Amino acid sequence: MGKKDLKSPDLFINRELSWLEFNDRVLQEGRSEIVPLGERLKFLSIVSSNLDEFFMIRVAGLKQQKAAGVRKRDPSGLTPSQQLLFISGKVHEMVTQQAVAIADALAELKPYGFHLVRRQDWTPTQRQFLAGFFASEVLPVLTPLAVQDLDPCPLLPGLQLFVAVLVSASRTNPSPQKLVVIPVPGSLPRFVNIPAEQGVYVAPLEEIILDNARAMFGGCRIGREAVFRITRDADVAIQEDEAADLLSMVRDAVHARKHRGVVRLEISVRPDPRIRQWLSSTLRLLHHDIYEIDGLLDARALMQLIDIPPVQGLRAGDWFPQEPADLIGAEELWPAIRERDVMLFHPYERFDPVVEMVQNAADDPAVLAIKQTLYRTSGDSPVVRALARAAENGKEVTVLVELKARFDETRNVNWARQLEDAGCHVIYGIAGFKTHAKALLVIRREAGRLRRYVHLSTGNYNDRTARLYSDIGLMTCDGELVSDVAAFFNLLTGLSEAVEWQQLVIAPTDLRTRLKDLIKREIQVSTPDHPGLIMAKINSLEDQDVCRALYEASQAGADVMLNIRGICCLRPGIKGISERIGVRSIVDRYLEHARIFYFANGGHEEVYLSSADWMRRNLDRRLELLFPVRDGRIRRRLVGILKILFKDNVKAWELLRDGRYRRVARKGRAVRAQKAFYEDAVAAVRSAERGTRRFRPRTRPT
Repeated sequence: MGKKDLKSPDLFINRELSWLEFNDRVLQEGRSEIVPLGERLKFLSIVSSNLDEFFMIRVAGLKQQKAAGVRKRDPSGLTPSQQLLFISGKVHEMVTQQAVAIADALAELKPYGFHLVRRQDWTPTQRQFLAGFFASEVLPVLTPLAVQDLDPCPLLPGLQLFVAVLVSASRTNPSPQKLVVIPVPGSLPRFVNIPAEQGVYVAPLEEIILDNARAMFGGCRIGREAVFRITRDADVAIQEDEAADLLSMVRDAVHARKHRGVVRLEISVRPDPRIRQWLSSTLRLLHHDIYEIDGLLDARALMQLIDIPPVQGLRAGDWFPQEPADLIGAEELWPAIRERDVMLFHPYERFDPVVEMVQNAADDPAVLAIKQTLYRTSGDSPVVRALARAAENGKEVTVLVELKARFDETRNVNWARQLEDAGCHVIYGIAGFKTHAKALLVIRREAGRLRRYVHLSTGNYNDRTARLYSDIGLMTCDGELVSDVAAFFNLLTGLSEAVEWQQLVIAPTDLRTRLKDLIKREIQVSTPDHPGLIMAKINSLEDQDVCRALYEASQAGADVMLNIRGICCLRPGIKGISERIGVRSIVDRYLEHARIFYFANGGHEEVYLSSADWMRRNLDRRLELLFPVRDGRIRRRLVGILKILFKDNVKAWELLRDGRYRRVARKGRAVRAQKAFYEDAVAAVRSAERGTRRFRPRTRPT
């Protein structure tokens, strides 16, 4: 099979099915007996959160295509209708496994003193207590909806639990029955504590409502019942014809999600056919859109249990973020960055220096201006507070707040307004593109001249996710790089056209071309005696051009090692096409999020960091940054990180030619990459405490 065949559908894995394989790997962590019990609950909860977003966006998009009569095949050769059927089959299999895993995990918690007691197992004493709780705390806030009598039918919000009961007007005459839907209040705890002499006992709120439903319908007969939950289409396009109206457009788009069509129904197992039929017809769902769950619906709620004492003690031990190796012994941040480039490896190393960089700049009289991009940030962001304080202190503060960051739109609108009120110059993204780049620029007057400090990162300026996501940041005063970042901000504010970049590579203008050129160069320098080598750590690989370029590299004799957390549409191991390509994926306690690219380049190694994955949306529809690592010391450290990731034989999976994954076989010494990274961070601090680690003078980039 030659180059002319590199567009064949046989060479590509369907994007949606590849993503489901990733979520299946998360599910397998929740089923794994070697994972601490408390951590298993966390993974089982994440499976549901992931599926919610998948249905709201990806499945919703496919349904839109199907409704529009689109029959175009994706790169793997599947039509939208075919993809929906394959998705349904895989997800039905997954939720069945998930329900069993949840039941098993909850059963294993009992010897440790934690009991989630289902309705059928309540003792008379427990039932009496819960009836009293229902009467005093639950009943006053319930709103039963006689949905069959209401025209139009009330809007049923997505991702909310509902109790459905069939009610007869008379206890003596069971028919006719009417369907009543009761929203389960989100303002009340999902799990209610039951008094007990020993241990912790809780009951699900929806089952308390079901058990006491007759209290809402005096004189009526309560028939069959069910618990259900719906997922609505959230794939709302934001039209940006008028930039001045972008704020209101984003608000309208968020509001519109509440009224979009339903794409999935989850319902308790073996529901009354009348309840299922009414829901499916009213919500306009097909058979494969309905998922019967034999257990708890909305397993996201498991996350509420992991901090309860009996469960908390069954979680993995804390890995406390360490002082960044490049800042150990540094008393002040600015001199440390002037001394040498600073690498930050989160969450093994503290995110605090990034926050401190903004906070110091806000209060430092020598700082004249701050410029920053914000894509996603925390609900009570210290970074945003510092930016607002900087503006109030009279500094020039320019912030690009990406309003179109999906599901963070409302938060970002609120931040944008607060920053404007504080006097910041706020840019609401760039029309037609999402600004996904992570950049911070500080301009400071030192000894009569201006000096610029830059922070670039693979991850967001979010102090909370920085404790959960594995990302890499770089602080530097490198002249060419800071000049490029300054020009990038001028590009964002509309003050300049694209320039000839010295070090930065920008999407959507140059990044695709540069990636293909780097891969092509590796092909050119590869020889049988010294084969080329490409190593990449990314979240997703979907772009067909990049896949084909990697196929060509493999055909030319270069080795390609890919560490991809999520989607991978490339098929490894195809004879004559991709037999020199290996794909690994790591699912562990931290979400792998960093993007690192290595090119052997005939012995002249190059390493890059980036905000962008190898997906068409990143390369063509987002403003992204790729930047080189010029400091030889940091470059060697990043290569070491890549090598450890590819040695992992505890939490790593390998992609097979057919699109399935299997755990990497453990041979020899066990290597768990994330644990190794944390141990390295601890060792660096201990070494410094013993006085064996010192700053070294900054040298010219090698």
